[in-house]
Amino acid sequence: MDIADDRAVLFAIFDAAVDAILVSDHDGTILRVNKATALLFGRSVDDLMGQNVRVLMPDDMAARHDGFLHHHLETGEKRIIGIGRDVEGLRANGTVFPLHLSVGRADIDGEVLFVAILHDRSHRQAAEEAAARSQRMDAIGQMTGGIAHDFNNLLTVVVGNLELLEMSGPAAQSRALISDALEAAELGADLTSRLMAFARKSSLKSEVIVLNDLVEQSLAMLNRTIGAHISIDAVFAENAWPTRADATQLQTAVLNLALNAQDAMPGGGKILVETRNVELDDRYIAQEIGVEPGKYVRLSVSDTGEGMSAETRNRAMEPFFTTKPVGQGTGLGLSMVYGFIKQSEGHIAIYSEIGEGTTISLYFPAMVDETETGNAVEESQDGLSRFGAERLVLVVEDDPRVMRLSQTRLMAFGFRCITATTGDAAWTILKDRDDISVVFTDLVMPGRMSGHDLARKIAEDKPGVRVLMTSGFSESVLRGGRIEAEFAILRKPYRQADLALALQTALEDR
Repeated sequence: MDIADDRAVLFAIFDAAVDAILVSDHDGTILRVNKATALLFGRSVDDLMGQNVRVLMPDDMAARHDGFLHHHLETGEKRIIGIGRDVEGLRANGTVFPLHLSVGRADIDGEVLFVAILHDRSHRQAAEEAAARSQRMDAIGQMTGGIAHDFNNLLTVVVGNLELLEMSGPAAQSRALISDALEAAELGADLTSRLMAFARKSSLKSEVIVLNDLVEQSLAMLNRTIGAHISIDAVFAENAWPTRADATQLQTAVLNLALNAQDAMPGGGKILVETRNVELDDRYIAQEIGVEPGKYVRLSVSDTGEGMSAETRNRAMEPFFTTKPVGQGTGLGLSMVYGFIKQSEGHIAIYSEIGEGTTISLYFPAMVDETETGNAVEESQDGLSRFGAERLVLVVEDDPRVMRLSQTRLMAFGFRCITATTGDAAWTILKDRDDISVVFTDLVMPGRMSGHDLARKIAEDKPGVRVLMTSGFSESVLRGGRIEAEFAILRKPYRQADLALALQTALEDR
């Protein structure tokens, strides 16, 4: 058999391709797409057939596309064909994302066909941006540490001379001026110590600690500091693993995070401080930059406040960056926490959305024997490898990296998957189908319908469909804890065994 002539094999290769492949005619009308194209753009294969390729482009690119196409057909000039370039694509939910586009031309029986291969650059771009942020933070840290060091030398001279003047017995008026100057110098010294903490050049007194005990002491101070319009709750891990950290810096970090949370809730709200034992595996590493796999003790401070925009999240840990009015904040609180956790060989993660509050989690490496917990997890995964039994799961997620990861995880359990990138798109699929067993959705979604809204709609109109939500937020503070009471929430980051247990529980609750 000649494989080159076997259309069935070619079509199988076409649909097996990981990258999107699209065939169009000379006018740009789509003649064929593979499954990866439908997944990438959040559309069905049938929906794309017969449409013009412009529907996959942002408005500015779509407006110029016909001109480029006709210019090539008239002149033969190649601007993309055989060369490739980075462009942007448009998903069905309206989000724009980066692509690498390669185009080939085929002339068959006098007809011109174009074959486009589209590679999603979202993951690479996110990694590049994360690396750039890390480099920027390191550069700022180097500069900040150098400035703080030199300024400390100047302050040493200033304070020393002021103390000598004070000892010489000056007049009462001069003593007052010297006292004010000394106080200002001490404030400057405190400022430089915070800059040194961000630059990771301050000396930490690292010791073995029990995180729960130190957090409890911090809460005692917070209860005397936080305003009456803010309530504070705590959830402590049972048998929290020991870790190493500077006890004083840790308590300062808790205070900084809690006071930031208070500022985000001018009208009142709730702060939750939580500790938990967690294990970060290679799947988590695929989504986060700069953290080693292993066992950690996680300390989370969550609030029900205003939340952060994407731009604010990206800059939140830079020194002197603040969203507060002039005179109401130095912008050093989170940068100090960042420096402390990095110097402690840990990791910091921020989950925040406008109107949904903020959860900031600190990960401290646990001091436990690696054999204590690993075997049980692996055995449980092996025993659950096919419990999905070909049941259909609708995965609702707007991040393409997380979408692919979720599908891989679910298929490893024997589930089949279909996808949607918004809550609204998910409901459009659900309302006309009766073969979906579980909806696995992120809590915060673009569009009118959030993951919670979708879950409530399913509970009302499709009670036979199970719902499992996932979120990086602390579930106990989301909308006052009401969501947690209504639906199961799987907290990010989670392991494969955690996902298996959550799915089994959801399926058994019928």
